[in-house]
Amino acid sequence: MFQKSDPPVNKKKKRRKMSEKDTETFDVLELAEHVKKQRWWNKMFGKNQSGPAAEKYSVATQLAIGGVTGWCAGYLFQKVGKLAASAVGGGFFLLQIAHHTGYIKVDWKRVEQDVNKAKKQLKLNTDKPTAEVRTKFNEVQVFVKKNIVLTGGFAGGFLLGLAS
Repeated sequence: MFQKSDPPVNKKKKRRKMSEKDTETFDVLELAEHVKKQRWWNKMFGKNQSGPAAEKYSVATQLAIGGVTGWCAGYLFQKVGKLAASAVGGGFFLLQIAHHTGYIKVDWKRVEQDVNKAKKQLKLNTDKPTAEVRTKFNEVQVFVKKNIVLTGGFAGGFLLGLAS
């Protein structure tokens, strides 16, 4: 597990008495400290935190990662969107058939009043975005600025996924 060139890790000698004559000695390694010093760990996860992808991967790799994930997201968005549109449209279609055949009676004036009431409430609540929404929006802006190639690849892949 450890190479000879590795510096000694914080080893502590522990003794445990088995009996009066026999004592067993074993080493306890501070593995967390040792792992932090390893090059592969720093290469994979960064020294302190994961920085922008621009610092870790080449432009071609970033475009490929962004394009593939964007295509997958666009393709799934397309399929789920078709399914949702079919479900909502089919529901309205069945509602109209049930209304015209006399199974249900819809009070359209009440529906219109409720829709207008909901519109007024939405207009009142959309004057200012909440602090949480502003914070998330700022985080997205910072991410896009730091990873512009990756997000560009994602956007292109997303559009291709929608088209396929």
